[in-house]
Amino acid sequence: MNTIIDFRLGDVVRLRKPHPCGGFDWQVVRLGADIGLRCQTCGRRILLERRTLEKRVKTFVARGEAPSPEATALPPADPKMEPRLWK
Repeated sequence: MNTIIDFRLGDVVRLRKPHPCGGFDWQVVRLGADIGLRCQTCGRRILLERRTLEKRVKTFVARGEAPSPEATALPPADPKMEPRLWK
């Protein structure tokens, strides 16, 4: 059973195969269903599906900051913003 890898913005990952420029290290610049990466050698940006990236990652070179609990918490519901939900 595969576990989901916790990627963070700012992570630097080493992939199994080199980029055509010769670089192995990539920085995570976008998170979502697709992960945005920037080559540390030439600056090229690519998008990979999360599943594909999980298979290609060899190791983490550096970890980005862990998200703060305030950043991941949902704001309280505001009845003025969604009046149809409060009737």
